[in-house]
Amino acid sequence: MIKASFKKYDLHFKQPSGTSRGILRHKTTYFLQLSKGDKLGLGECGLFKGLSADDVPDYEDKLQWLCHNCNEKFDDLFEDLKAYPSIQFGLEQAFLSLKSIDKFVLFPSEFTNGKAKISINGLIWMGSKDFMSQQIKEKLKAGFTTIKLKIGAIDFQSELDLLKYIRSEFSHQEIEIRVDANGAFTPKEALEKLKRLSDFELHSIEQPIKANQWEAMANLCSKTPLPIALDEELIGVFEKTKKEQLLREIKPQYIILKPSLIGGFKGSNKWISLAEKQNIGWWITSALESNIGLNAIAQFTYSLKNKLPQGLGTGGLFTNNLASPLEVNKGALFYNNDTKWDLSPLNFN
Repeated sequence: MIKASFKKYDLHFKQPSGTSRGILRHKTTYFLQLSKGDKLGLGECGLFKGLSADDVPDYEDKLQWLCHNCNEKFDDLFEDLKAYPSIQFGLEQAFLSLKSIDKFVLFPSEFTNGKAKISINGLIWMGSKDFMSQQIKEKLKAGFTTIKLKIGAIDFQSELDLLKYIRSEFSHQEIEIRVDANGAFTPKEALEKLKRLSDFELHSIEQPIKANQWEAMANLCSKTPLPIALDEELIGVFEKTKKEQLLREIKPQYIILKPSLIGGFKGSNKWISLAEKQNIGWWITSALESNIGLNAIAQFTYSLKNKLPQGLGTGGLFTNNLASPLEVNKGALFYNNDTKWDLSPLNFN
């Protein structure tokens, strides 16, 4: 007989982090614990307020429902949670954790053995031009060869000036640049802005316009001078036929997969399968989970053998994250088995 419980936990940012949706100072997440005899399993339900499709008033009620029904068949539970992708992901993690020899090793590999790394991008948060410039210098000094800039919060010319500065110091062969607009551009202005951004030989731009404007996004993807990656566009698209339709009609160059927002490992694999059939590229990104969720995403990502830099460098953003073996060094994520997990802040009974 499996027993289940959950804990709410507030992660606090080391410094306020800016996006086009506003300033983030803390993020609430939930941990799901399963127990069977002396075995424990742990997963994270990484709800993202204001972004997740399951940011709804009855979220904690649904977690309680799951705890009461945790002995039902996994596939039935997973399907019943279709409208709660972050809980689906927490459930997947917790069940894999419960079955594993080491509850933190969900996908045993050279990565979890500490013998392999995952190439990641360095994330540059929005802020003043000076603040963003400082972050860029720090990431380059730390050995990142791919950086990702959040854009759309300060004036566009200042953002172009930052890109010009990077390119004056580093060619596109030396430093790969991704930008993420988080839907900040209007459909009317987007193409012209993409043309100006393309002068700096960028890898791609994420979600240039807001989601759910399929016709406008399809038009952009057909005319864009730089590759477009869909991000928020995938959130809340639950049915396979709708996923297929979205990719077929918009024809993006890439999609970005955030397991907490799209139904975990299963949800990610469905998108990957559909994208590859249409020759659409993809990579995986964390969505401000604690190290529990990031650990699961990283292990899953390594198992997929995608050679692109992934978006998994968010573990160091919080003052009260859980101590873990995950480490970032020279633009890559490592698993250092000399460092032990510390779950004491969760205080599970």
